Amino acid sequence: MDEKKKQASGPVKWILIGISVIFLFVMLVLPLVVVVTQALSKGWQCYVQAVTDEYTLKALKLTIEATAAAVVCNTIFGLCAAWAMTRFHFRGKKLLTTLIDVPVTVSPVIAGLIYILVFGKQSPLYSVLESAGIQIVFAVPGIVLATIFVTFPFVSREIIPVLESIGSDEEEAAALMGAKGWTIFTRVTFPHIKWAFLYGVVLCTARAMGEFGAVSVLSGHLRGKTNTLPLHVEILYNEFQYVPAFAVSSILVILAVILLIARNVLEHKGKGEKGDVR
Repeated sequence: MDEKKKQASGPVKWILIGISVIFLFVMLVLPLVVVVTQALSKGWQCYVQAVTDEYTLKALKLTIEATAAAVVCNTIFGLCAAWAMTRFHFRGKKLLTTLIDVPVTVSPVIAGLIYILVFGKQSPLYSVLESAGIQIVFAVPGIVLATIFVTFPFVSREIIPVLESIGSDEEEAAALMGAKGWTIFTRVTFPHIKWAFLYGVVLCTARAMGEFGAVSVLSGHLRGKTNTLPLHVEILYNEFQYVPAFAVSSILVILAVILLIARNVLEHKGKGEKGDVR
């Protein structure tokens, strides 16, 4: 009976595998090959010139700064939110859970428009910010805020299921033995969530580096000032500088591959550690 099932499932298995391979090749592998080949189509010297251009380096610097700010803020928020929702009972808990998912459901372009309405010239806050010498729209702070907004669910959403699954028995036992809050967190809680925590940080980093919609609305496309790498690629492409555009795109591809490898390593180690515990 088992052999008949295997024989019957054989064609289905290979059909599904074939569909998956074709889909991945068309949607993932082929675009990556095109980016690399186009970036190097005019030679290595042209490629180096494009990726070391003044505006490219400034865009890379801003991308790293916005990503670092988003990761730091969302890591702190993610830990606090996950701890609050899994270890305390309070009114509005479901509302908080829903609000955390808002950036996933709202278009990044809409998020950028919302920030313009909140901090732009038509906003009551604009005069207050201007008197304080703070500019958010069409400035670096706006880029950072937009990046934080679109990425803040990633860390908390990875930690919450783990905290819910492990419960609070070990933490309560440590507290009864006289351990303080920070000791409980570092010695008892964090070892259980460290892989989920790092996995969330990697996802947050990847999403922040590739953000385009909200940043595009808030940046004003000021070359050398408010352009991140994705925006710089768009400008080069619109100016028909195709080779430099693909060359700069390859930087994002390289960073994405590095993060993908890091994610797989973390996922593998996390599963391996769970297996050892079992």
